[in-house]
Formats: sequence, C-alpha cells, structure tokens
Amino acid sequence: MDSKKIRCGWCGTDPLYVKYHDEEWGAPVKDDKTMFEFLLLETFQAGLSWITILRKRENFRKAFDDFDYKKIAKYDQSKIDSLLQNEGIIRNKLKVHSAVTNAKLFMEVQKEFGSFSNYIWGFVNHKPIKNIWKTHKDAPATTAESDALSKDLKKRGFKFVGSTVVYAHMQATGMVNDHIEDCFRFHQV
Repeated sequence: MDSKKIRCGWCGTDPLYVKYHDEEWGAPVKDDKTMFEFLLLETFQAGLSWITILRKRENFRKAFDDFDYKKIAKYDQSKIDSLLQNEGIIRNKLKVHSAVTNAKLFMEVQKEFGSFSNYIWGFVNHKPIKNIWKTHKDAPATTAESDALSKDLKKRGFKFVGSTVVYAHMQATGMVNDHIEDCFRFHQV
C-alpha cells in the first residue's frame, strides 16, 4: 500500500478496502459475469457495511458457484437450505432467495437486451458519469439515474435493488466515477 497516494476517505487504511479501492471500485465493468457478482454482493450488503461483504467475498464466491448466474438460477430448496447454514456468508433467508430470483431475471434481461451490461449501461447513455467531489461525503446516496434504474429493476421483479443499493452498484461498476477529485484513481477510471 502506497501511503503517499491520495485516496477517497471511505477506504481508510484497511488493506482489503484499500486494494478494492485501488484496483476495482469505479473501474467500468462491461462483462456480465462481473456485473452479476457486484449485483449479488450489493444486494447482500443492503443494511450492512461494504467491508463486511468484502471480508466475506471469497466465501460468497465459493458458496455461490463463482457467481455463475446460470447455476444460481437453478438452485433448489436443498441448495438454498445449505446456503442458509453457511456461516461464511450473510445468512439472510430473503437475500438468499433473492439471489436465485435475481439470477433468473438477470438472464431474462440478457435475452431482451443482448447482455445485462447493455441494459444497465443504457441508464447512463453507455458512458460513465464523471462527478467532481472534494470529499467522499459530497457524493449522494442516490441520483435520478439510480432512481430510474431501481424502479425498472423492481418492475422486472428484482429484489433488494432500492436506489441506494443501485447507486452503490453504479459506483462499484464504474457507471459513475465518484472518486474524489484529488484521488489518484480519479483520472485512471
């Protein structure tokens, strides 16, 4: 970790958080597998801190078949029950069920738009929104775009996709560049 680099304040000094900030957060994601991974993780994060999810990310990866939405869409009650016993992940019944539902709907969106990426990036005209913030606290929790995307996802039947969760997903996948202006990643992503 390079302590001389200026980073967004939210990542603090936790090495896992810093690595995530430096290598992933805000970098545009266009492939559906990674897009689904972030969607699944963000929905489990609802009401919790992101560092909690990051610390359990590899457990989620193992438990959810490397975030393979095609496999997840086919999970039966037996698999769901085993997930609910898995201490390495967030064992919330509604969220586990939503992962299966969202995987099925994810594939429906793919059929309609050619890819989930095509669909979701349409909400920002297929290019990242670049914001200019002095501190990470200046970034909003929701925007008109996250409101519209959240509303559309809910209309399609997706679960745990409120506007705040959706905006966090947009930030993570680079649909919005919310790195602070002085952050070394601001111009990189």
